[in-house]
Amino acid sequence: MLRRWLPLALIVAAMAVAIWQGWYRYLTLESLIAHEAEFRGYVASNIAGALAIYALIYIAVVALSLPGGLLLTLAGGYLFGWLVGGSVTVVAATIGATVIFLIARTSLGTALAERAGPRLNALKEGFKEDGLNYLLFLRLVPVFPFWLINIAPALLGVRLSTYVLGTVVGIIPGTFAFAFVGAGLDSVIAAQRQSFDACTADAAAKGLDPATACKLGVDPSALVTPGLIAALVALGVLALVPIAAKKVLGRRPAR
Repeated sequence: MLRRWLPLALIVAAMAVAIWQGWYRYLTLESLIAHEAEFRGYVASNIAGALAIYALIYIAVVALSLPGGLLLTLAGGYLFGWLVGGSVTVVAATIGATVIFLIARTSLGTALAERAGPRLNALKEGFKEDGLNYLLFLRLVPVFPFWLINIAPALLGVRLSTYVLGTVVGIIPGTFAFAFVGAGLDSVIAAQRQSFDACTADAAAKGLDPATACKLGVDPSALVTPGLIAALVALGVLALVPIAAKKVLGRRPAR
């Protein structure tokens, strides 16, 4: 019982502390812009240490199901370049997702299997038969919460090897796309700084408090274009083609 429930208790406690302390509030583009010089300086002087810290933060964010994954991916591309940042992000996200998968499977998987109804059993059989393609679809289509996709396969009997492979392959397109967007944030941040400086000067001239009148930052969701989402959805649909083909061919009468 201790081995089964202790990991879940620890991860829930860590989530509670992280939310209580508000650590996730630092995962904003405002923080990145405000501390850009320090980040750039540290990356230039100790690239290995910077990458290690970035990976550990990403693993913690994914494992604790905290918001900020998109911002971190953009920051990785911005600070390390789309290739290095994207590669480290894929590895870190996979490790974090695997941690929460193992904890969910150990603590909740058995209990859920014992109480599973016929619908859940049918869904479990579908995942067992075509687990990789189902998982690729869930990973590729950016409409499902990342934390939900980390936990659901553990409750549906997906094998660890299938989960890891589906996670790595499934997050590569979106991760590198967002890292590429992050690598091009220089002009966006420069424009925001110029607008912020103009706002503070105007606020000072009017006798207003610049801290309340002006805001420096960019909404990360504004960087996610409809074309990018459409491309990822198209990839997700392609992942379902083998499943659909198998079902259609399986219904054909034998000759």
